[in-house]
Amino acid sequence: MSDPTTVEVRPRHASRVVHLLSWLITLACFAYLYRRIGAAAGPGASPLAYLAQVFAGVPWTQWLALMLPYSLLFLAIDTLVLWRAINWFNAPVAYTSLLPVRASAYILSILNEQVGKGAIAVYLNRTRGVPGWQVGSSLLFIMFCEFYYLLSWATLGYALQHERLPAVFGAIPWIAAGALLFFAGFVWWFRAERVPFGAALRERDLLRAFRRAKPLQYATIVLLRSPAMIGAVFVYSRCAALFGVEISLGEMLGFLPAIFFGTLVPGPFRAVAVALWPTLFPEHAAEMTAFGFVQHNSFVLFNAAIGLFFLRRANRELVGRVSPPAERA
Repeated sequence: MSDPTTVEVRPRHASRVVHLLSWLITLACFAYLYRRIGAAAGPGASPLAYLAQVFAGVPWTQWLALMLPYSLLFLAIDTLVLWRAINWFNAPVAYTSLLPVRASAYILSILNEQVGKGAIAVYLNRTRGVPGWQVGSSLLFIMFCEFYYLLSWATLGYALQHERLPAVFGAIPWIAAGALLFFAGFVWWFRAERVPFGAALRERDLLRAFRRAKPLQYATIVLLRSPAMIGAVFVYSRCAALFGVEISLGEMLGFLPAIFFGTLVPGPFRAVAVALWPTLFPEHAAEMTAFGFVQHNSFVLFNAAIGLFFLRRANRELVGRVSPPAERA
């Protein structure tokens, strides 16, 4: 008979290993960046002082004028994706009702992304009576589609700029090919009347959205997300110029999706994504380090700041409205 404590210890142990690994990756990236900046600063110069000069030369007012509208655009698209999935698989909810809770969840996502998603589940459970597992299924569906969204754009980016991307990105076409094969089998497994394995598993509430989803709905989520990438290409290109590095829209279209795909590697401060910028532009190591760190991390803070404006309304919706349980499909 197995020891019951083993069941609890192993997931915790695995979580600690992933957490430790993410920090080791982050430390390795920052050590790499420190050496890059030190080489750019020259003998006897302080890498941190050199980096501070880069920050001092950025016109921050112009930078804010680019980043704030982009954050609002991202919120609008993020809410649109959430609205579409919830209305498909859970209950009819107005876009304007989801906007405050989606924005407010960004505050919790600073600490833990899953906590932010949990807040959305609590809201829909209290206001629409949707069971938590069914909301979780829709959020899991969105996450699944987001992987294919990032992979689709990364594949395009690799096709455009593969000669300048680090060698590790040569795996992208192979990942894309494998992901397409997996997707075909995945959709078949959920839509077939009879399957050779996992029949009981696919009936669980957590997989409800996948049982109901049609292939076109996966593609719809990817398409609804895509204006965010197009907006990011424009904004990042203009922001890079403010840090002293000119990157054309065509170049950024090749680089940025691949770098965003790199953010799937675990690690605080988006360290892997930050480290890729000076790798692509070694002659501007300090500028691109500052650019990468600011772009990839301030975006999270901006989203949380926007969420503060919607927090009171989200709380009012959550506390003041309780609906009867939604019918189970």
